[in-house]
Amino acid sequence: MIAPEAKEVLLGYMWNFQILQTAGYVAILQEDFQELRIIPIGKRPHLGQNVRQWLGDSRGRWEGDTLVVDTTNFDARTSFRGSSPNLHIVERFTRVGPDAIEYRFTVDDPATWTRSWTAVTPVARTHGLIYEYGCHEGNYSLPGILGGARVQEKAAAENGARGKPSK
Repeated sequence: MIAPEAKEVLLGYMWNFQILQTAGYVAILQEDFQELRIIPIGKRPHLGQNVRQWLGDSRGRWEGDTLVVDTTNFDARTSFRGSSPNLHIVERFTRVGPDAIEYRFTVDDPATWTRSWTAVTPVARTHGLIYEYGCHEGNYSLPGILGGARVQEKAAAENGARGKPSK
């Protein structure tokens, strides 16, 4: 668990994301489990406290060059490091260079922590593709699986032509 005094954290495996913006929304597609967040931009209020969602209820706004995303109303099944449904997260995406963003998030949940805490990590632009999380496996397993299946099919066809059962 990250202690409340922690100021930096390195994010791990499969943490690529893509940010798209339209006139009234920002969409953030995260590679890990293909989560897609569609975030309204502007002065729309959060949903009522009785409406709970798996990824929470996000509202975005611009503060200069920083996209600020305020998220509340998490579903009780959502647990971020042991949080309660009262979890409140404020994320800040700030472009700090042509190929770099500073990602900063502040977590507040008085039922879980004695005070809010913040983590910051740099995010570098990647020019690669975002793959489906469960099947990518370094992009090597699928050709191997299909190649093995073709060998088995060929052996079955050859054994069938000889009247022998295939193994």
